Amino acid sequence: MHKVIFDTDPGVDDAMALLFLHHHPDIDLLGITTVFGNASIETTTRNALFLKREWKIAAPVSRGAGETFIPHRVSHEPPKFIHGDDGLGNIGVPEVIDLPLDPRPAHRFIVETVRANPGEVTLVAVGRMTNLANALKEDPKIVDLVKEVVIMGGAFDVNGNVTPAAEANIHGDPEAADVVFTAAWPVVVVGLDVTTKTVMTRQQLADIRDAAGSSRAKLLFDLSQFYIKFYESRVPDGMVVHDSCACAYVVAPHLFTTRSGSIRVVSGGIADGQTIQKPDHIGFGPSEWDNLPSQKICTGIDSEGVLKLIHDAIVAVRED
Repeated sequence: MHKVIFDTDPGVDDAMALLFLHHHPDIDLLGITTVFGNASIETTTRNALFLKREWKIAAPVSRGAGETFIPHRVSHEPPKFIHGDDGLGNIGVPEVIDLPLDPRPAHRFIVETVRANPGEVTLVAVGRMTNLANALKEDPKIVDLVKEVVIMGGAFDVNGNVTPAAEANIHGDPEAADVVFTAAWPVVVVGLDVTTKTVMTRQQLADIRDAAGSSRAKLLFDLSQFYIKFYESRVPDGMVVHDSCACAYVVAPHLFTTRSGSIRVVSGGIADGQTIQKPDHIGFGPSEWDNLPSQKICTGIDSEGVLKLIHDAIVAVRED
């Protein structure tokens, strides 16, 4: 059983990832922490509460960072053209969800939950890395207590998706990402190198809805339609399921190929947010890359295996 804190900015693909985590039998979802990104922190937190209510998720929701790790850093506007004005595909999410939030800010929720479950918690972060960086700032010693950090973000051997150099989650808070990647805890980065190869077609999404026969799967289908429309000019059919790939890694790492090495993030300039790995097997002269922890990046993926894993987990739970 994997104890997971899901750090997220819902977001359509975040919603699919959350339903996967909620349904998979090997996941114990300890909490949902929100961060700004696909929408404002007010909207992503509201969306997390909405999905918690609609999908009957027991895990608490904790509101996280609404600005970058270095305050007032310039960050791009929420991508409403991808996720809609409400962040969930313009399905008409209510303005107010009458559910309580956990009273702790997200970074403290992370710290206290990790300390209460030493060596057992996997942090799955699929938005900006701000909450994780804030947790490290408050309690650096949690690096010795976290089981693993699995991140959706970055682009290493491919172009970014917001600039030629940078992927959106990292570009949104490069300093936070650099703090997370250079900390001495085990990190696995599931980036655009593999997520862009994992496209769920319209028919595969409809098959999930029909096979599950639940209001949960129908809501997932409905909120994904705006996102699919965005991807019409980018993939032949369907949508890229970025965040679900990171969640799939937690329970099925055998579906991925990885490469180890230290990771840094460029801050500033035209390459702002670029992720760079120095592979362990390549030597260089003395530099600022020395004495950094070796982390994993995903370089290959069994896309069909991941899509089947998502399908099977979601349809396996029929009740609403």
